[in-house]
Amino acid sequence: MKLHTREWGRGDRLAVLVHGIMSDHGTWRLIGPALAERGYRVLAVDLRGHGRSARGAGGSPLERYPLEAYAADLVESLPAGAELAVGHSLGGIALAGAVERLKPARAVYVDPAWRFAQAGMDPRVMAELRHLTREQVVALSPTWEPADVDAELAAAAAWDEDSAWAMADQRSDLPARPAVPSLVVLADRSLLVDAAAAGELRARGFEVRTVPGTGHTVHRDDPAGFLAALDGWL
Repeated sequence: MKLHTREWGRGDRLAVLVHGIMSDHGTWRLIGPALAERGYRVLAVDLRGHGRSARGAGGSPLERYPLEAYAADLVESLPAGAELAVGHSLGGIALAGAVERLKPARAVYVDPAWRFAQAGMDPRVMAELRHLTREQVVALSPTWEPADVDAELAAAAAWDEDSAWAMADQRSDLPARPAVPSLVVLADRSLLVDAAAAGELRARGFEVRTVPGTGHTVHRDDPAGFLAALDGWL
């Protein structure tokens, strides 16, 4: 599937950004321009069933949203050989599945959902999050600017929640090795990558960093802290 993309900048280095479940390219509204200021041309996709991209085709949620399809969509939609590729949560699963074909110079995985089943992710909870009010989003994410709240509400309204139900019938795990030099940026006390998993990733060749005081959406909770965590990778 050819995905909708949002572009920032005209630099001679390419960065690609892949959002998480129930989100879209708007999650990168501060990070995209910040990378553009650093000399990148930035492309942010909307995954299938999210934002302005089409919904998956087929009968059951699993037929429409198999994990391997997210990776295949990235390969179809993005140019290979980017200087930097970043994937958040579900986007981390998609990027890890596509990285050997996309061949970026460096990859960054932001609180990736590689062990979402082991972490007890409940599709019913994710589906309910779609219906949060503005006040509830603000209460859950007090550091967000109003424009981030707007983007979250708009993305949730456009999201096909069947993609959450499809995840309940699938399983993912930590990559065996980094296909390219890879950094994992974690939330503070991440619910998806615990200390043991972080240790496994380090042993497998990944660099792992944590941004203090952030939740799952590290790049939105503390954009400056997230960019600082990329020191040496940009």
